[in-house]
Amino acid sequence: MVNAPRAAVYRALLDPAAVARWRVPDGMTGHVHGFDAREGGAFRVSLTYDVPDGTGKSSSGTDTYRGHFAELVPGERVVEVLEFETDDPDLAGVMTMTTSLAESGGATVVTIVHEGLPDSVAPADNEAGTRMALANLAALVEPRG
Repeated sequence: MVNAPRAAVYRALLDPAAVARWRVPDGMTGHVHGFDAREGGAFRVSLTYDVPDGTGKSSSGTDTYRGHFAELVPGERVVEVLEFETDDPDLAGVMTMTTSLAESGGATVVTIVHEGLPDSVAPADNEAGTRMALANLAALVEPRG
C-alpha cells in the first residue's frame, strides 16, 4: 500500500531518475544506463552493492539487467521483460515483471509479480528485495507532512 495517487506511483515507475532511487534493495545503489519508457522501449539498469564483498549476478559487486517494456497501461500496469547480463547459466533467462496498480481509498495498492525467475535466485531473497524497493517507492512518492 502506497499512500499516494496511482498517477504519482505510475510516473515513478517510468521515470529513470526515480527508478534509480526506488528500485534498489537496501545496501545497494542504482544506476540507470538507458530508459526508453514506451511500449517496446528498452532499458538497462545496474544495482551495485555498497560493500566491496557483495556478490553480484553480472560482476563481482553488481547486478545489471536489461529488457524492454512489453505493456504500459497508464495508471494501471507496467509489464517489463528483462534478463540479467551474466555468463552464469544458472542466472540466465528471460523474466517478466508485472507491476499492477489499484486504487484503494486515495492510496495505491502496488502488486509486483515476477515470472521466470532463475532457479538460482531464491524466491525469498527476491521477495525481500522487492519489499525493500516498494518501501523506497512509498518514501519517494508519499506526501511529506
